[in-house]
Amino acid sequence: MNDKFTTQSFAAAKQKGEKITVLTAYDYSMAQILDGCGIDAILVGDSLGMVVQGKESTMEVTMDEMIYHCKCVARGTKHAMLVGDLPFLTYQINREEAVRNAGRFIQEGKMNSVKLEGGKIIADTVRTIVRAQIPVMGHIGLTPQSVNVFGGFKVQGKEEGAAQALIEDALALEEAGAFAMVLEAVPEALARIITEKVTIPTIGIGSGRYCDGQVLVVNDILGMYSDLTPKFVKKYANLKNSIVDAVGGYISDVKTEQFPEKQHTFSISDDVLEKLY
Repeated sequence: MNDKFTTQSFAAAKQKGEKITVLTAYDYSMAQILDGCGIDAILVGDSLGMVVQGKESTMEVTMDEMIYHCKCVARGTKHAMLVGDLPFLTYQINREEAVRNAGRFIQEGKMNSVKLEGGKIIADTVRTIVRAQIPVMGHIGLTPQSVNVFGGFKVQGKEEGAAQALIEDALALEEAGAFAMVLEAVPEALARIITEKVTIPTIGIGSGRYCDGQVLVVNDILGMYSDLTPKFVKKYANLKNSIVDAVGGYISDVKTEQFPEKQHTFSISDDVLEKLY
């Protein structure tokens, strides 16, 4: 629990057959809680655009916004490995800009690694970032930043050609030097094949039981985000209802003058009070 989870820890976990746990976090308080629970890695995901900022997609999130949230999460983390999500158009234009932006995540955002979406098409970019001594986590399958190309949030790799392309993407990311990769919305059997073919860990989200680890959005598993609930999410709590009850109780107590009570106040000496009248 006192040891920092690293890229080497990812590799060792796969070799030992130990599952890797990853959750998102976007602020200090949540990061501190997850870290204290012993989560292996925390992803500061561009999903914050929808979950935290209320935007329609992840593609609206900016580099500066990501850096801000990365800093917040880093302050609350000691054990977990930190992964920063490079947002849309911060690594696709050219490799030099990709390295510069990845470097900002490490230098300014205090992340331990970065995550990029795409397979063969970004392999050279991954290779260049890795050469700059920045660990890279890949992401293939349903890549939200490419949702307009996919025509929506759909399971990827169901046909033979698409399935073979995903296998090739995974092998390309491994060859480029990625230390792990996310498999999103991939059929379970295909995710198993990919996991067996690559030597680096696969982290599944909606990709079944045979990946080397799992990642979910923390607001989803806590029942705090109800705009969209994917099939692959398991809710471990329903904090939205608890928060509604708590806020309702607070409003009622204030309106009926049951809060604050004597125990919630501070006193002043009578001698001082007499001089104020």
